Amino acid sequence: MRMASEEEGLDGGALVREGRRASGRDVASGRSVRRVLMTADAVGDVWTYALELTRALAPHGVEVTLATMGAPLSSAQWAEARGIPNLAVEEGRFRLEWMEDPWEDVRSAGEWLLALERRVCPDVVHLNGYVHGALPWLHRPLVVGHACRLSWWRAVKGEDAPERHARYREAVRAGLHAAGRVVAPSRDLLAALQAHYGPLAAAEVIPHARRPDRAPPRSEREPFILSVGSPWDEAKNVSVLEAAAPRLGWPVKLVGDARHPSERKAEPRNLQWMGHLAPHALAEWMARASIFALPARYAPFGLSALEAALSGCALVLGDIPSLREVWGDGAACFVPPDDVDALVETLERLREDAALRTRLALRARAWALTYAPRRMASRYLSAYARLTSAQDALSHPGAPRH
Repeated sequence: MRMASEEEGLDGGALVREGRRASGRDVASGRSVRRVLMTADAVGDVWTYALELTRALAPHGVEVTLATMGAPLSSAQWAEARGIPNLAVEEGRFRLEWMEDPWEDVRSAGEWLLALERRVCPDVVHLNGYVHGALPWLHRPLVVGHACRLSWWRAVKGEDAPERHARYREAVRAGLHAAGRVVAPSRDLLAALQAHYGPLAAAEVIPHARRPDRAPPRSEREPFILSVGSPWDEAKNVSVLEAAAPRLGWPVKLVGDARHPSERKAEPRNLQWMGHLAPHALAEWMARASIFALPARYAPFGLSALEAALSGCALVLGDIPSLREVWGDGAACFVPPDDVDALVETLERLREDAALRTRLALRARAWALTYAPRRMASRYLSAYARLTSAQDALSHPGAPRH
């Protein structure tokens, strides 16, 4: 199997040409996109995604102001942000729309974001949340979905979200339908958004990406299984790993915060809990692990699995539509999320068969390399261009349409 280069995407060498052509300029309207105001959740994968995209936009002359919410930034997050020259961070401490009773904070955050727009004067507002899409922006924003409470509830609980989430449902619907354009990292999530909140006229899929050089794979892997998630996280399904661990020949190490956003704390009993790790430390552990396990019930993309594959791990993932979509056939082993016996059987088969483990790891890395940051940046620049072109058409209705 030929290993894809970092610059290659799903269409191989075409990505290199796409990346060289792309710039911050809106080709259709002749207007440049040089400043982006972007929001980010500081307590999840959105932070990682936002920084990766910002780095990838730097060669195109795009400067990003990142407005963070959800929690104070850690010292490690501040250090990571300071290493990105085209990034400025504005830190907010507001509760996020999916948290308990967030609405006063959501309102205050909206006022803060509009003030930032007036100060920054961005060419594009890029929201990594839904409800602020309905604010009275100067131009309609790009709204990127990463997950949603209603689809989470359906996947994890097996039923529709209860009526107490009605306000969330209406606020998200309003934000999505006020957006100038909607993006999701997988077809599965985009379909879920449209099923829960109604058809979206301008929507597309842009997969996430990660650099492959964070921790290059090692030729000698160590005898342990790694997973990323919090013990209380029903979506990542850590409880199934907890149940499987005593029956496995290798230890299972779990990286994640044991503290729930509601301040409850839960530590695993059968897993070697490592707590929260800074990105560089997590990358080092991924480069050492032989297998990465994520038996998720809900993962609209699964950024941690992408990181693990780039680091040389064989993947064992929950058999759900989104992960099947992201990883295709042959790049990972899939197990029913709640089948402990199937999880044990699959992990033990890989533990006992080093040749199979190596083949699976090579396939996973080759597939992961197709999710290149350069490709992601190029596609976001195109989305920004379509967004600004639509804005110009509205501002100048007599102008010729392209």
